[in-house]
Amino acid sequence: MRSQSSRSSRSGARSSSRSRASGPKSRNEGEGSRSAARDYNKRTARFIRHGKVDKSAAEAERAIKGGERQELLDAEATGRARRRG
Repeated sequence: MRSQSSRSSRSGARSSSRSRASGPKSRNEGEGSRSAARDYNKRTARFIRHGKVDKSAAEAERAIKGGERQELLDAEATGRARRRG
């Protein structure tokens, strides 16, 4: 059975290595960037809170039904052709 002191020293070493990796010198967060997700969520909430959803949806509908339809379809096809999966 392990003593309490050896367990706490190990967990202390573990937490200090985490803080080193996530410190100000390490800018790479790896896949699933928490700061990017947090920023996206804040901006999305602000967009919704300011009532811009309906306006943007109406603009998109006008673009699809209007003269921009073919340009939008071409852009979508280009994006789909370049995707990785």
